[in-house]
Amino acid sequence: MQINLLLEKFRQKYPERKVRQFIFTFYAVGIVGLALPATHVFFVYLIPLALLLSAFILLPFQEDDFSIKTGVLFTVIFVVSFTVEAIGVNTGKIFGQYFYENGLGVKCFGTPLIIGLNWALLVYLTASIFQSFRINKFFLVLFPSVLMVLYDVVLEQVAPKMQMWFWEADRVPFRNYLVWFLMALIFHTLLVISGLKLKNPLSKIVFSAQFLFFLILMFIL
Repeated sequence: MQINLLLEKFRQKYPERKVRQFIFTFYAVGIVGLALPATHVFFVYLIPLALLLSAFILLPFQEDDFSIKTGVLFTVIFVVSFTVEAIGVNTGKIFGQYFYENGLGVKCFGTPLIIGLNWALLVYLTASIFQSFRINKFFLVLFPSVLMVLYDVVLEQVAPKMQMWFWEADRVPFRNYLVWFLMALIFHTLLVISGLKLKNPLSKIVFSAQFLFFLILMFIL
């Protein structure tokens, strides 16, 4: 496939070592930019671009060639997660009563389009991390799902300060985490059933950088 040739050229031009350094530098600059009042708003509006960049960086280092199955499965995850989020934010019946602000970019039905990519990216990262271990299929579903919820617990603490979204009465309801867990279980079950291999040497780096990014901001914003 032509796309695989392009990805190979990218890997040759930007080896893994340099990309790892770039990832941590990128998120470190983001922390400083968001922490400084003079640049906070500017960096908030860069969040959608940061998500797009993270996804783009991962693609060339996927060990198995990009396939139609990969594209279809992650398109399904994107569409389903965006649809659930759109229904949730407009009804308050799924996650609880919450509203998206402007920090995540262009919205459709009151829901940022980038939110579907965020779900797909997190599913990819967590699945790839645990596929690198020799564990049975049950834990290939359970462990990544738990990790996604832990990620959300941290993210929820800084989301309002980064103009992503806010909750009614400034309180995150327990059912938000429950629904996150159930959706993660469904998506990871789908991946396990499909037999899709998602080995990527950068997955742990990108996930760790993002998690530390939000964890540090939780204490300084």
